[in-house]
Amino acid sequence: MSASKPSNFSVYLAEFFGTFVFLLCGIGCVASLKLAGATYSQWDISIAWGLAVAMGVYLCAAISGAHLNPSVTVALAIFGCFDKRKVIPYIVAQMLAGFLAALVAYLLFYNLFALKLAEAGADPAARTALVGVFCTFPNPNISFIQAFMVEFVITAILMALIMALTDDGNGVPRGPMAPLLIGLLVALMGVTFGPLTGFAMNAARDFGPRLFAVLAGWGTDALTGFPLSKESVTIPYFLVPLISPILGAIFGAKLYTAVVQKKLVCNL
Repeated sequence: MSASKPSNFSVYLAEFFGTFVFLLCGIGCVASLKLAGATYSQWDISIAWGLAVAMGVYLCAAISGAHLNPSVTVALAIFGCFDKRKVIPYIVAQMLAGFLAALVAYLLFYNLFALKLAEAGADPAARTALVGVFCTFPNPNISFIQAFMVEFVITAILMALIMALTDDGNGVPRGPMAPLLIGLLVALMGVTFGPLTGFAMNAARDFGPRLFAVLAGWGTDALTGFPLSKESVTIPYFLVPLISPILGAIFGAKLYTAVVQKKLVCNL
């Protein structure tokens, strides 16, 4: 007897759960670096985020397809066979997961946050730097446009390769290896371009936790990045990881379907 099809609520809950686990582990890694004295290299952080993505995919792929990312959801709705009616619920689930992952990480590291904030005192740069536990900011030596293009390009690469790694018509079937390979892909983007923008590539990874930071006391500094970026005083940096990855994923999916794809890709 075949298993019954999961309800929409179960699908959205699975997507929430996978995104939550992935982001809690990733945020926890950054918190350990910034608050608890962990000595991670860029490669260590990138591998941690990549493994977090892989585990999130393994957790919920059978139920929701494990998009874990609004960029992936939008791209698959346009160029795959993902049901367009589910796009908004998926994005809501992903964003809520990001917000709650930030909340749980904040509570788990609460005493260390309090200690660091006390040490920062009235220094706005030191206080704002702690927002980097939750969300991404640009290298202060690159421009807003450069940051936008970095996120566009790396998300385009991410999306094209996600489609390649889950397309059995393109080379040998990857099957259970696909989530791990996608995680390694995320790590590769992190170690190569992470120092420029923090390799968000995902509005849920960035905006959900960023919104929590706004409500947790960092206010508009969490939206602009002031005074971490030279341009963030006048330009709300949160728009970059919110918009650029979606546009990049659409471009990457279009490129893959135009040049390589043998069949539709619906899920990871």
